[in-house]
Amino acid sequence: MKPLDPRLIRYVSSARRYIIAVAAMGVLAAILVLIQTIAISTIISPIINETSTWQDLLLSPLPLIVLGVVVVARVGAIYARETIGHSSANRIITDLRAQLLDAASRLGPRWLAQNATDTATLSTRGLDALVPYFVRYLPQLLLSMTVTPMALVVMLWFDWWSALIAVGSIPLIPIFMILVGKLTQQFSDKKIAVMENLGSQVLDLLSGLVTMKALGREKGPEKTIKTLGDRYNESTMATLRLAFLSGAILEFIATLSVALVAVEVGMRLVFGSIDLYAGLIVIMLAPEVYNPLRNVGVQFHASSDGVAAVNQAFEVIEAGRQMPGLVSSPSLTDASFVISGASVKARGRMSPDNVNATIAPHSITALKGPSGIGKTTLAMALMGFQKLDKGSITIRNGSETVDLSSIDPTSLQEQIMWVPQIPVILPGTVLESLLPEATEPSEELLAAAAATGFDEIVNTMPNQWHTVLGHNAVGLSVGQRQRLALTRALLQHRPVVILDEPTAHLDSLSERQIIAVIKKLHSMGSTIIVIAHREAVVELADNHITLKSRVLEKAEIASEEVALTAVDNGVTDEIDTFFTQGDAK
Repeated sequence: MKPLDPRLIRYVSSARRYIIAVAAMGVLAAILVLIQTIAISTIISPIINETSTWQDLLLSPLPLIVLGVVVVARVGAIYARETIGHSSANRIITDLRAQLLDAASRLGPRWLAQNATDTATLSTRGLDALVPYFVRYLPQLLLSMTVTPMALVVMLWFDWWSALIAVGSIPLIPIFMILVGKLTQQFSDKKIAVMENLGSQVLDLLSGLVTMKALGREKGPEKTIKTLGDRYNESTMATLRLAFLSGAILEFIATLSVALVAVEVGMRLVFGSIDLYAGLIVIMLAPEVYNPLRNVGVQFHASSDGVAAVNQAFEVIEAGRQMPGLVSSPSLTDASFVISGASVKARGRMSPDNVNATIAPHSITALKGPSGIGKTTLAMALMGFQKLDKGSITIRNGSETVDLSSIDPTSLQEQIMWVPQIPVILPGTVLESLLPEATEPSEELLAAAAATGFDEIVNTMPNQWHTVLGHNAVGLSVGQRQRLALTRALLQHRPVVILDEPTAHLDSLSERQIIAVIKKLHSMGSTIIVIAHREAVVELADNHITLKSRVLEKAEIASEEVALTAVDNGVTDEIDTFFTQGDAK
């Protein structure tokens, strides 16, 4: 990350306001430093030269009053800077976290299947480490851009020789800061990688803890978790040791530079080539010239973990922003999907291959074919999550025809209800999973739950609708989660509903109930697209699309391998490589 990464200003509006505020406080701090220095010299130099006494100073207390006001103002400015820094850091991190999660959702379920736990770790502990960057490093960076040059100008006014020494020694600090910073960044990147690895394994362990407990293997991963924890501690300590060492180096250089100025001024005071008033001002200004630069280096190393995390966050955010989409999606209420020669490469095959079909509005369409043929891949393409390698999908609404690749994915996905085989349920109560802002179930919710049979499940829970569901709806079976998702589909009433094997985990009695729900969704005017193996669901459809696949030719495989290693703007295109290599149904 650069000292002030322009992506922060470009993507995070709250960061722009904070930078302006800190810059203004930096100018104020510089002015207060200069006034304080001149006031102290005005008070002390006449007394040391015996041209004035303390009694004279008390009779004319204006310099003392000015000094007192400046000291109070500096304390207030530091307090305001710290307060604004912490509150702004929280807002900026919250904004970055929202953009990160939004970009992750744009990249689609298949990208999340591979990167979900890493993204969770990055969006929590990773971005939390960014606080020192905003609270400590960034203010010091802006102070070095205000206090240092203004102090140098004043020093030049009073003693050009001292200013020349300062200008000559200042570059030593950023040179050593860069040398040490490069090594620190390597440790920080390693620490972030270890933290994501540890977070991923812990989250996976927690999600499967119930199953592992049932199998008596809950103590199995202890050794692995301990090893990862030790690695994380070692990486953290290495980063801290390097930060302390770099701080000591920069402190030594700054102290030596100040000493050069002080010795030079002292010698000239002895020989009378500079008066005491100017000499005191120069000696007091010397630390103010070097301190902001020294603190920039120290605080950068202390905030390097957050810098490494935000770099990764921007990679995800920019990848999400690079997804295709220029125009808003037309209404899908009366729209048809026209699929022409759609093909997707996956593990040396085209799965699916050369799909040609039309999905009419208000129809029930079944995607058929054996496992691995590309049914889910085609569904992902219809929702804008999957890029086609060949062919196209267009949306036709009356006389309007729009290529799906040119549509903003969000505007498309807002009109589609996706019910996967294993629905994702956020932690919270059952009611919050269906009606986030409701305190009691509505009549519409009760009717939808009765239609899907979810009401029977709720009645067996200890607190019924107010029962708290854990991470990934721990306590509910896959079939029960599907019923919850179908209840949500009835409530939200989207123009298009895509279901991935909705009866896969149900018995024949429950299957009939789910078929009734599909019919109800259809009667409400939705276009239904269902991925199905069971005949009962396939027979329900009035439009069948049978998918096929084929083995790629050697030339096509070679071109695929080249595509998978392509680098766009220095960042590997992880989205395409995962989509083309991920599991396809």
